[in-house]
Amino acid sequence: MTRELHAEWTKLRTVTSTAWLLLAGVTLTVAVSAAVAATVSCPAAGCRYDTPKVALTGVQAGQAIVAILAVLTITGEYGTGMIRTTLAAMPRRDAVLAAKATILTGLTLATGTMAVLGSLLAARLILPGNGFVPAHGQAPLSLADGPTLRAAVGSVLYLALIALLGLGVATAVRDSATAIGVVFGLLYILAVLPVMVSEPDWQRFLWRISPMEAGLAIQSTTRLSSLPLGPWEGLGVLAAWAAGALLTGGLLLRLRDA
Repeated sequence: MTRELHAEWTKLRTVTSTAWLLLAGVTLTVAVSAAVAATVSCPAAGCRYDTPKVALTGVQAGQAIVAILAVLTITGEYGTGMIRTTLAAMPRRDAVLAAKATILTGLTLATGTMAVLGSLLAARLILPGNGFVPAHGQAPLSLADGPTLRAAVGSVLYLALIALLGLGVATAVRDSATAIGVVFGLLYILAVLPVMVSEPDWQRFLWRISPMEAGLAIQSTTRLSSLPLGPWEGLGVLAAWAAGALLTGGLLLRLRDA
């Protein structure tokens, strides 16, 4: 796929909006994480906050920018008609989609790493001033701590899977506004549904199938036994959503005219 990868990389890096969206994603993630860290406190009696999860709260906001970038990666070509030129020059449609997914994943992993590290650094600087100190039962945030490292690495992978989910949905619907609406609905509306029902079994089921709620379980480092799914199992649910979206989008890309 050398030709396809080169073509897709050229497209993404020469579009001004790509750099601005990536910068916005990092900035928004770190800013929200810092804001949340500034609003919580841990008194001398102790607290039950999951500190790494608090520090990575901004991922829930930053994923919106990642989803928009993923959608525009392919719908921008449909909007301008450039997709016809792309498919004429590179008729292997599966390879074109795979190349888009590869480049998008690489960019998301790189910027997601910066966003996550920035969020952890901001929280590490802010939280001690709010009582998150060893004397109150809260150790400093550190990537040397296994659960914290897992939450950080998992959050980066989470953002990459969100990008693939957005790309798959956009390939299937081929319209920017519709694709963004569908992705946001899957992420945010499905996440709200569990709190709108009173039946515990239904709450647990809806939590398990929600790509956002299940996927963000990877950030949890305390009280894991109370989660409907384990951290890596939850991330697996999101991976299944992303794979399903990509397979559906790829099939429709092959079957439909440009």
